[in-house]
Amino acid sequence: MSAVPEAGRPPSARALRVAEGQRVPARPGNRHQAAARHAAAQAPRAVSRAGARPSPTTTAHPTSLDRAAALPPTCRDQSTPANTASADRLPVPPRSFGESALSSPATAAVSPKLQPGAGTERRAAGWKGTLRAVAELVRAPAALSVPGDVIAGAAAAGTLDRRTPGLAAASVCLYWAGMAANDWADRELDAVERPERPIPSGRISPGAALGLAAGLTAAGVGLAAWAGGRRGLATAAPLAAMVWAYDVKAKNTAAGPAAMAACRGLDVLLGASSGPVAKAVPAALTVAAHTYTVTELSRREVSGADARLPLATLTGTVAVAATAAGLSTRRGLRAWLPAALAGWYVSHYGRAQARAAAEPSAARVREAVGSGITGLPTLQGTLAARHGSGLAGLALAAAAPLARRLVRRISAT
Repeated sequence: MSAVPEAGRPPSARALRVAEGQRVPARPGNRHQAAARHAAAQAPRAVSRAGARPSPTTTAHPTSLDRAAALPPTCRDQSTPANTASADRLPVPPRSFGESALSSPATAAVSPKLQPGAGTERRAAGWKGTLRAVAELVRAPAALSVPGDVIAGAAAAGTLDRRTPGLAAASVCLYWAGMAANDWADRELDAVERPERPIPSGRISPGAALGLAAGLTAAGVGLAAWAGGRRGLATAAPLAAMVWAYDVKAKNTAAGPAAMAACRGLDVLLGASSGPVAKAVPAALTVAAHTYTVTELSRREVSGADARLPLATLTGTVAVAATAAGLSTRRGLRAWLPAALAGWYVSHYGRAQARAAAEPSAARVREAVGSGITGLPTLQGTLAARHGSGLAGLALAAAAPLARRLVRRISAT
């Protein structure tokens, strides 16, 4: 038997009592409907007790069930009976933020904003998303390859001392500035080729990226002046200028790889700026040669490359490793350590280039570029060990596996 009243039937006494706001004992089988009506009646009181302003929809107007019961039979919507309504049609006001009147999953799902702690979670997610976007913008994991430039230069010049950490921090700031400026300059190209990058995806605005790059540049130059004095400033200033020149102008020209190599070479000399800089020139040239090979590959990481390019860079990598390890002035274990680290460097970066030569696709070339970036600490460790800083060399080489793990989460290219 249907519980829906027939058309034209006058409202029952029970419906009229409900419309007048009187409490009516629940009928057998209608306990859920009675609980819903009771909760709707009690909600304004709970809101008032909490100090909240009563909602107009819960205090000034009756529920849809009460309005339906009070209407004359001829005006009543036959699709919404007076005495029956499903729980999903009842407008149940919340008791408080995050708790529905019936504390049911259905009513809680209607208003996710009222979930306990939802605002805090959204703010936390927003901060996390912003931090991740910034980390992607500056290629944060790749910065592990930067302090080694300064350490290798300081070891070569014999000035590995308390000033080195400050110079290394300056180097990291300038590196991150260059990465942010790179994405700002390439924002239109990335919108087509790499739309997942932070700027084209809308996670970071172009203005914010440019401001971050400028701020990091100022911080890097300032740290270099603080740690290395006027000689540190004299090296950091042209390094910063070269970074911006590469990003804005030289990158897409034939001089691009040479400009990037010059940036890395100057970075090595920054570490030696507090001592005899001339002693660090061979180390600077070695790091610059490695950087040249990585930059040449990076120019083909979107379109793919001819197999001859990774073969040529692989040849250069072998020469770089031999130069870094073959000039050791030490004997015994200190002589073997640079050779071992150089072999590790070739094994990591060289194998990636060999795979790119066998399959010169964009994915393989990008993999080789990432290997070149994350493998640089091993080369820097080789240079440091060659000049007698074995512990520093081992510490630098240990950063390479860590960098590879981080690159799996945030791309270094």
